[in-house]
Amino acid sequence: MTTVLLPASKDVREMVEGLVGRTVTVSPGGPVTPAPDKPVSVAVYVDPHMNINALCLMDLGASAYTGGALALLPPGGCQDAVEEDGELTSLLVEALHEVVNVLSALFNTPGAPHSKLHKLYAAGQDLPGDIEGMLAGFNRLDLVVEVQGYGKGGLSLVLP
Repeated sequence: MTTVLLPASKDVREMVEGLVGRTVTVSPGGPVTPAPDKPVSVAVYVDPHMNINALCLMDLGASAYTGGALALLPPGGCQDAVEEDGELTSLLVEALHEVVNVLSALFNTPGAPHSKLHKLYAAGQDLPGDIEGMLAGFNRLDLVVEVQGYGKGGLSLVLP
């Protein structure tokens, strides 16, 4: 069995675009890293033996705009969550869960162990120490994702 591979940025764009039904652009970005003033959502993916084999980190913008576009929420409400409230509503968290669940398909390539979503830590939730220690992995893809009509945010895929 081979290891999980990072997807191409084109694959990320096509997956998100197909999911939200809107034009999505991706470009190289900086690493998404949680900080006290920068909440980050972290999706944890596991193999069939429950070993963590991939992480998806999204800043508040990417979390709100992908989830909001999927749930067909008004863009203004999503922008308020990012710019004013600094946190996701329960509806945005629910929609984001579906987004990161679908993104697990990016890691399910021929020969790789099957990856599935194990848990989503929504922006602002405390992360377990072992997961926090994996966030800075070097095997990563760092992107800026812009959802047409909503806004843009950072997305990092990390293979621990």
